[in-house]
Amino acid sequence: MSSSAPGSTLREQALQALQIQDWPDKLAAVAAIDEAASIDPCAQLTEPAGLPGRPARPELVLPDQLSPRPVHTPEGRAAMLHALAHIEFNAINLALDAIWRFADQPETYYRDWLRVACEEASHFDLLNRHLATLGHAYGDFPAHNGLWEMAEKTRGDLLARLALVPRTLEARGLDASPPIRRKLAGAGDMKAAAILDIILKDEIGHVAIGNHWYKHACERRGLDPVATYAILAQRYGAPKLRGPFNLEARRAAGFSEEELQAL
Repeated sequence: MSSSAPGSTLREQALQALQIQDWPDKLAAVAAIDEAASIDPCAQLTEPAGLPGRPARPELVLPDQLSPRPVHTPEGRAAMLHALAHIEFNAINLALDAIWRFADQPETYYRDWLRVACEEASHFDLLNRHLATLGHAYGDFPAHNGLWEMAEKTRGDLLARLALVPRTLEARGLDASPPIRRKLAGAGDMKAAAILDIILKDEIGHVAIGNHWYKHACERRGLDPVATYAILAQRYGAPKLRGPFNLEARRAAGFSEEELQAL
């Protein structure tokens, strides 16, 4: 593992953590980021090759190549937990990318996304530890790369990144979490259900951070958030959102009634 260079800024430490491939080293690097480090918002950091750092496994496949497995079997539960762990691993990388890539933001922007990165790392660790009780580990099942593909598409525009990653793809997790929790609890896996409770509570906060900084970016550019979202979703090919929606969680995460009506 490459540890943070002495005296490096918070944004540089985030980029160093993003480059790390092995998940144990990445978790350790995220935990080691110095919250009190200087930020240097004006710095234009150079993108290294090979982002994001990720392990050789899991194998990345197209979404339609992932066959659903019955959750009432141990193997099916393991596959579901693995899919959730993969989302959390991607979410660690997305938060780190939001820190290093986008310059000229308020200092609170960078500290907000560091908090997100730390909490996503905690979620991944909880899921992976529980996966181990089923005889599996992260990398044992194939996974798809949809979250990071949208990050690639929006790498040149912070407004689009905020609109389409935390407020679209990650917000889908607010909708999906309750039915997944019910499935896991129905299969008798109350430990997994409890982990989902933790994740949902934290993810409401993460989507709220995305909403806050999206609206901040719209204000800076003199744009209407609702109309701009529709334009960005079409421009970048965002997936069409389908219900049922977790309206209570979405309200708690800062979506306006106008935005909820637009769903």
